[in-house]
Amino acid sequence: MFAIIRTGGKQYKVAQGDVIDVEKLAGEAGAKIEFGEVLMAGDKIGLPLLAGATVNAEIVKQFRDDKVIIFKKKRRHNYRRKKGHRQYLTQVKITGIKA
Repeated sequence: MFAIIRTGGKQYKVAQGDVIDVEKLAGEAGAKIEFGEVLMAGDKIGLPLLAGATVNAEIVKQFRDDKVIIFKKKRRHNYRRKKGHRQYLTQVKITGIKA
């Protein structure tokens, strides 16, 4: 069985045993968390959320993603700006789905 959850402004299709990277969540490695915003679970579809449905997960690690370079340039104006950004992420393992 799979579910579609919403966290960090994004939607993820997950099944039991999946390991996914999501926007940073509070907690240390090994902590148990619960996603309450379940949009779909199996063949049940929420309008917009499923009442009473939850997805349980365990935090695997906290880390930062690869660097993304932001480069702006305006030709013939000697204008160049270069910035880098590394997003904070949390890796979670899905342990159970309750519809």
